[in-house]
Amino acid sequence: MSKRIVTVVGARPQFIKAAAVSRVLRAAAGLEEILIHTGQHYDENMSDVFFKELEIPRPDYHLGIGSGSHGAQTGRMLETIERALLETKPALLLVYGDTNSTLAGALAAAKLHIAVAHVEAGLRSFNRRMPEEINRVVTDHLADWLFAPTTGAVQHLKDEGLPDSRVHLSGDVMYDAALYYAAKATRESRILETLSLKPKGYILATIHRAENTDDPSRLAAVFGGLMEAAQAMPVVLPLHPRTRKMLQQAGLLETISRRLRLTEPAGYLDMVMLERNASVVVTDSGGVQKEAFFYRVPCVTLRDETEWVELVELGWNRVVPPHGAAQVADGIRASSAARGAEGSPYGTGDAAQRIVKVLQEA
Repeated sequence: MSKRIVTVVGARPQFIKAAAVSRVLRAAAGLEEILIHTGQHYDENMSDVFFKELEIPRPDYHLGIGSGSHGAQTGRMLETIERALLETKPALLLVYGDTNSTLAGALAAAKLHIAVAHVEAGLRSFNRRMPEEINRVVTDHLADWLFAPTTGAVQHLKDEGLPDSRVHLSGDVMYDAALYYAAKATRESRILETLSLKPKGYILATIHRAENTDDPSRLAAVFGGLMEAAQAMPVVLPLHPRTRKMLQQAGLLETISRRLRLTEPAGYLDMVMLERNASVVVTDSGGVQKEAFFYRVPCVTLRDETEWVELVELGWNRVVPPHGAAQVADGIRASSAARGAEGSPYGTGDAAQRIVKVLQEA
C-alpha cells in the first residue's frame, strides 16, 4: 500500500519548488501525492502559467482562497485544508517556504496529528515584523521533518533547540529547478525578442513585499531609485498585482510607466531568461535573489536584511534598505559591474532526490 502525501502550495515560489520535488516523488515506489492549491496566487500570470510550464500535475483540490488580510486568508485556508485532510487521510503533509499557505497547512496537519515535512526549513531574517518570518518559525517548530537548504539554516534550527533527528541538510530545490528548466527556457521563451532586449543591456526589477509596497516612503524610494537607474539603462519590471494597486493609490503609476518598462507578471520560463540575461537584478523576493545567483548575475536586495546571507558573503548580493531614492540608485550602480566569488552553498542539484529518499524511509 502506498504512503499518501498531501502537498500544499499557493504561491509562485512554491510552484517552482513543488515542481522539482513532485517530479521525483511521483516516480518513487511506495509514495502517492495529493496536491492542494490554496489559491493564494490565483490569476493566470501568477498561477496557471506555472502549472503549464513546469508540468505540475493538476491540483486534486483547488481551494480558491484568493487574497485578504493575513488573519482572514490564513483562517480560510486552515478551515478548507483541514476538510481536505479529513477526506484524504494522508500519512504526512508537505509544505514549502514561508507563505500563509505554508503556515495554514502545517497548523491544519498538526492539529489532526498528521506529520509535517517542511522544505526550506531553518531560514531566518530575525525580523519578526515580517509575516514570512512568523510563518517559517512556527512551521519549523510544528514539523517532524525539516529539510534545510544550507548549513546556515541547519545551524538556526539547532540554535532553536530542534532535535538533530528532525533536521536534514537537503540542498535547495530551487537549484534543482534552475538546472532542470534552463534548457527549456532557452528553447521556448521569446521574451527578449518580444521586449526588444539585448543580453546584459537592461536591469531586471521585481517588487512585491508589503514592507516596500505598503509604506509610502519606501515605495517612493524604491521607484525613485529605479527611475534614476533607468536613465543609464532600461529597467524591466514585471509588475506584481499588489504593487500595481499601491502605485495607483499613490498616484505614481502613470509617471513610472513612462520611465520603466512595465510588463505583466512573467511566467517561469520567461523569468529565467530575463534573469539570466540581465546586467543586474533588483528585487525584494527571496527566490529571485537565489535565481540571480544560479545564473551568476549581480543582485541588489531592497530590504533591511536577507535570509540568504551566503550570497552577501560571496559578494553576489548587496542588501540596500530603501530609505531614499539616491541610496537605491547608488546600490544599483555599484552592483552592475560587480562579480562575486564562486561557491556552492545550495547543494549539487539533487535536493529533491534527498528529500524523497527521507520520506520513503520515514
